[in-house]
Amino acid sequence: MAYLKLKRKSLQHNYQFIAKRLDSEGIEWGVVSKLLCGTVKYIEELIDLGVTEIHDSRISNLKKVKDINPDVQTVYIKPPAKKAIKSIVENADVSFNTELSTIRLLSEEAGRQGKLHKIIIMIEMGDLREGVMGEQLLDFYGKIFELPHITVVGLGTNLNCLYGVMPSQDKLIQLSLYKQLVEAKFNRKIEWVSGGTSVVFPLLLNRQLPKGINHFRIGEMLYFGNNLFTEKTVKGMKTDVFTLHAQIIELIEKPKVPTGEMQTNPSGEQFKINEDDYGKTSYRAILDLGLLDISTDFLMPIDKGVEITGASSDMIVIDLGSTKRNYKVGDWVKFKLKYMGALSLLNSNYIDKIVE
Repeated sequence: MAYLKLKRKSLQHNYQFIAKRLDSEGIEWGVVSKLLCGTVKYIEELIDLGVTEIHDSRISNLKKVKDINPDVQTVYIKPPAKKAIKSIVENADVSFNTELSTIRLLSEEAGRQGKLHKIIIMIEMGDLREGVMGEQLLDFYGKIFELPHITVVGLGTNLNCLYGVMPSQDKLIQLSLYKQLVEAKFNRKIEWVSGGTSVVFPLLLNRQLPKGINHFRIGEMLYFGNNLFTEKTVKGMKTDVFTLHAQIIELIEKPKVPTGEMQTNPSGEQFKINEDDYGKTSYRAILDLGLLDISTDFLMPIDKGVEITGASSDMIVIDLGSTKRNYKVGDWVKFKLKYMGALSLLNSNYIDKIVE
């Protein structure tokens, strides 16, 4: 069975890299764990790092965090569904919100549970996912700040999550100004301006982050070390927190060109033949995972001589060229992963998860 490996030392290195820079600026932050899909052994690794705040978009995952360490502050990072209000208040100390009716239900449920539920009001800043429109913010806040079991701890935004709108100094300054407007009108202190995410971190590294941004939510950068502006690795960070290991279950020299009448395959693909490949052969290996587990678009072979040629639901075929490259049946082929690939694997019950 294929397996996903988390390298503890690389995770620790990246966490310390991020913490050092955010701490030096006096910025509070939490780790986004949604990539881990509730894998308990990996959540434990986060908590062992000293993480005191964990963000997730699944209530069941936040419950696992609380089961491991109830002192970790949990943050639910999407507007709650009304049917989930009870479990939100039970398992999330903080939630992102954009709907007045939902916040009223949260207040009522928090009262029943004898709690004070904290919320971050999300503001629309151009990417058109969740967020209150800026011109409606003061009226919106005015209707919720007196709810008896709700406290607003922050204003936040998400960028680059739907349409790819990138963060900028202007947008983040605008977010900070919203905080000042709310505080001035209502004479209430708002603790966080939560505008920081993995895609915003490069602005901090380049000393372009507006001073008002004082809270970050970091996920992708922690696990992959990538700069989402340049799509390159952040200097000093590790890229091998996660690696996929897939075992060879067949290795045979075969023609490079299929034979017979060709139509679309079950994935809806129709292949074109390269006429230069007629009469040629290569060593083709089959790996023990498939499209059910991951799209090949998100796989990056560590061995540069490996080419992915196709996949079906449960098998991936790679081309090794004119030689076996010292591979044999039973050997492991290693891959780096893109974010969505790791997410697929972590959500698959058919992939083992281990820690190095």
